[in-house]
Amino acid sequence: MKTLKLVAIRTFVAVLAVATLVPALSTMVSAAQITNRSVTIGSSAASASTSYTFNFTVPTTTAVKSASFTACTTASGACTTPAGFSITGSSLASQPTGLGSATGWTANTATAGSLRILNAANATASSGSQSVVFSAVTNPSATNSTYFFRIATFSDSAWTTSIDNGTVATSTAGQVTVTASVDETLTFTLSSSTVALGTLTSSATNSGTSTMSASTNATSGYAVTVNGTTLTSGGNTITALASPTASTIGSKQFGLNLVANTTPAVGTAVSGTGTGTAQTGYNTTNQFKFVTGDTVAAATGPTNNNAYTMSYISNIDPVTNPGAYSTVLTYVATANF
Repeated sequence: MKTLKLVAIRTFVAVLAVATLVPALSTMVSAAQITNRSVTIGSSAASASTSYTFNFTVPTTTAVKSASFTACTTASGACTTPAGFSITGSSLASQPTGLGSATGWTANTATAGSLRILNAANATASSGSQSVVFSAVTNPSATNSTYFFRIATFSDSAWTTSIDNGTVATSTAGQVTVTASVDETLTFTLSSSTVALGTLTSSATNSGTSTMSASTNATSGYAVTVNGTTLTSGGNTITALASPTASTIGSKQFGLNLVANTTPAVGTAVSGTGTGTAQTGYNTTNQFKFVTGDTVAAATGPTNNNAYTMSYISNIDPVTNPGAYSTVLTYVATANF
């Protein structure tokens, strides 16, 4: 008789947010046009607090002492800040690159809607490509809304004498929520329903085996317990081994383990690609035990399949009462989700 007990209730829900960046380019009429310009936002979700990375190349070699990145609802003409867009609390995530001096740049949030930087001491001309990264910028509140950044560099630290400029476009976007569920699983099988130990004598150890296998996706794995009584015939019993004990011919003993043994030669090691193991008291070669309710096998996390061989031994003394001895052992596998 074998029973299977599954204690498992859990649902796993995976949520994936997908953001969309819409690149576009337009121009502002000015001294020179900034090229290779783009803006990458960390999240395009409406009202998200996120990072803004501006990459561009300035054509003019005049040293830049300040620059501005102004958010507008249009690419040109009068600038209206997109509703909800905020630079309050924003800052430079790192020092700009390619703008001359590698240090000394600071952010200025005095003008609403305009991400600004300055370095009054910079006297080094820009070179290569430029990159400026801001953090903690709040996106516009409207979903699927295109807005523009008008980029300008200045030769002074007051954002008045323009050198180069250009415009980039970006957009907020709706988010796609993808959900999926993974059902709980516990696979537990026993190979047979009968183990025949044969005719017991006081001059030899009798042994037999059964096998089981287990796997689960439970977060905390599983535990397999054994429940039942020792070998019994009417009112007569064969002593169950209360602690791990070697097989002794001529003594009354009943026990089991889940490893390969040499005395007697019975059993095999745990096999399979899983992480399950035989448990304390049942995991030592040539040591046998039987206490009802003991955990004999377990895994501590999700695991592939393992196969276990339960090796049973029995010895009797010369005065053991005759009879047909038997027991029913129930193995219970419990998954811990």
